[in-house]
Amino acid sequence: MKPKIHPKYYPNARIICACSNTWTTGSTVPEIKVDICSACHPFYTGEQRIVDTAGQVDRFMKRLERTAETSEQVRLLQETQRRAAQEARLAKRRGDA
Repeated sequence: MKPKIHPKYYPNARIICACSNTWTTGSTVPEIKVDICSACHPFYTGEQRIVDTAGQVDRFMKRLERTAETSEQVRLLQETQRRAAQEARLAKRRGDA
């Protein structure tokens, strides 16, 4: 190996989770802080909960609601335009227009 190009290795690096669970492993940094680990992750714990970091779930739900409202408005507009076109065709057939 070339000298002085590799980072320092810490064989007892400490991993700290937001749930206060800690363990040691080897790493190139002496301490690592994580948001979620196997002790608190819903997949491993079996509990159903939403892990929300910085309100991302709320923002997604608001965006989803806006999209649903917009698509409903577009659908109503298209329905109105379709009915108007159908009425114009019927009026043309009757000779009203």
